[in-house]
Amino acid sequence: MTEIAIDPYPEAVRLDLVEELHGHRVADPYRWLEDPDDNRTRAWSAAQDELAQRRLDTLPGRERLAAALRDLLSAGSVSAPLWRAGRRFSTRRDPGHEHSVLYVREPDGSERALIDPARIDPDGLTTLDGWVPDLEGRQIAYQLSVGGNEMSVLHVLDVGTGEDVETPIDRCRYSAVSWLPGGEAFYFVRMVDESEAPAEEQAFHRRVWLHRIGTPTAQDVLVEGPALYTDHTYYGVQVSRDGRWLLVNGTVGTARRDSLWIADLEADEHPALVPVLTQDDDVQVSAWVDHRDGLLYLRTTADAPRWRLVVTDPRTPGRDSWRELIAEDPGSVLNGVRRMDPATADGESLLVLARSRHAVAELALHAVDGTPRGTVPLPGYGSLTGLSVADRDTPAEAGKLWIGWTDFVTPPQVHRFEAGTTVLEAAAPGAAPVPSIRSEQREFTSTDGTTVRMFVLSPECEGPHPMIVTGYGGFGLSREPAYTSSALAWVATGGAYAVVSLRGGNEEGEQWHLAGNRGNKQNVFNDMHAACEALVAAGTTTPDRLAIMGGSNGGLLVGAALTQRPELYRAVVCSAPLLDMVRYEEFSLGRTWNDEYGTAADPTELQWLLSYSPYHHVEPGTVYPAVLFTVFESDTRVDPLHARKMCAALQHATAGDVGSRPVLLRRETDVGHGARSVSRTVALAVDQLAFLAAHTGLELM
Repeated sequence: MTEIAIDPYPEAVRLDLVEELHGHRVADPYRWLEDPDDNRTRAWSAAQDELAQRRLDTLPGRERLAAALRDLLSAGSVSAPLWRAGRRFSTRRDPGHEHSVLYVREPDGSERALIDPARIDPDGLTTLDGWVPDLEGRQIAYQLSVGGNEMSVLHVLDVGTGEDVETPIDRCRYSAVSWLPGGEAFYFVRMVDESEAPAEEQAFHRRVWLHRIGTPTAQDVLVEGPALYTDHTYYGVQVSRDGRWLLVNGTVGTARRDSLWIADLEADEHPALVPVLTQDDDVQVSAWVDHRDGLLYLRTTADAPRWRLVVTDPRTPGRDSWRELIAEDPGSVLNGVRRMDPATADGESLLVLARSRHAVAELALHAVDGTPRGTVPLPGYGSLTGLSVADRDTPAEAGKLWIGWTDFVTPPQVHRFEAGTTVLEAAAPGAAPVPSIRSEQREFTSTDGTTVRMFVLSPECEGPHPMIVTGYGGFGLSREPAYTSSALAWVATGGAYAVVSLRGGNEEGEQWHLAGNRGNKQNVFNDMHAACEALVAAGTTTPDRLAIMGGSNGGLLVGAALTQRPELYRAVVCSAPLLDMVRYEEFSLGRTWNDEYGTAADPTELQWLLSYSPYHHVEPGTVYPAVLFTVFESDTRVDPLHARKMCAALQHATAGDVGSRPVLLRRETDVGHGARSVSRTVALAVDQLAFLAAHTGLELM
């Protein structure tokens, strides 16, 4: 392993602060590090910056990693198209570009850039957060944020002229937009203003509005409905293609339970929404009214944790009127549905079902009455990045399905399915030197006997290899086969890489999620430990060559793993993590996550949190792995204070040699939890991979 010059850790005062919480004495010696403006925090953070830069900059192989990552990212990407009245909208990132650009292709085949974040902001700090064209393809609503704060500002652009036609609308973070036919108005979601809630509270209070183009937002019409507006609720809005029906769905925080309301816009210009489902129904749903038959379709977990498709009359949408169209498949998860119109007048309209089987994508075809009609051939063993069909005003493209596709060695590309055949329509625009690798999906048995799966990438030569294992295991989110430059760069230099389908995700449906959240969270960490033990037992790696890496909820994963089994892991990268699970609700979006983790306000749930909270399980005198925390000062989802407190605790407690098992904190400004430029992606990955290579014996020179 690479020896790193020994530097003393910056001094961090330990407070004698102990709180009594529901009968538990909870110590918090680094509470002062929660305040970024405290002079002590500023001085400590600056010292950590110097220490991390000094150590990371001297690691071997950085130039080789940077070159490999730039080459792999130079492949770029392309998205599946969205059609509007003959116009084709899609994003593409060309080689050398820092961000993807939104393009429009006209019916005559000419193409031009509509929204280029780099032209808007040459510094690369502005990101395109979302975009929705109107139904006629004449205007597009799009959202921008700056410096990683994700505080989106909504703009409206004239597609023909490329000029904005509206005054920008602020407070549109995570805002859904749905246009009415004609392009004169749209429904959208906006956070409340300071008259209703102070700035720090606005993110937790949202409202649905009708906005008319060319009018000030003060004249926007508030959409009303029974029990519609509750704290911490995220809303989606959707208008049916014929403009008759308005659907609004709501989810409290990240709870996997949806409310659904519907309104008949034909009956009243400003109707009140009628409830279809409430949080008490304890189901998830995505719904739409189809303009062809006028029926309400609902993809739902009601009586189907892997989802099913039901249909009903939108005038009587209650659960007692639902008719099952396509039943739950016990071996796959139903992730989405599209309806594909026939290419000819005598053809058959088809439903396209996007499924995943153990996190691998499948596409099935059904008639509109639910009868199976076969499958769509896919390029291999990967995942979907998009799925689209032509709108009703682009008849020349009827009968076609566009498939956004990626796998472990394929940058995002687009395939087209028509007349029973799938063909490559658009590859990623650049050429990347993808290494020769072996990829497989393995099964292993977790602590309680549950079968869990993982994807393993390795070089052609036999192991054991220096290895990175990663996962997520939360919020019902799946980790699927996808092109990952850092994984490929690692394997190209002789390492192995694994992605574990941990409980807490959606790889096996909602029951898989529930088996890894709240009081079941330890199952996620047990799955991670068991995966790594299985990799060691198989000879793929050894404990002294084994590293783990995770971000956000995955940062919590690796934080818990390193405190529970420090002897099993040689090195850890913990990025934008949650680590103080007693106080996580006090900061950023934390209070919206208590349905996933539990709340410290409840005695039983506090016990869940304390049982694994990484910050509270740091034990003095323990030989911990080498740890690199990476945090982002503009992160408005997970506050960097978690990493600050955990870093100080580990630096104080570890009995490992600070030269060979350092604990470092790397931070960035002007970047947040989500999208970032290519150059920043490369810089972060170089530091992370070089650190892990130095401590697992991977030779990069």
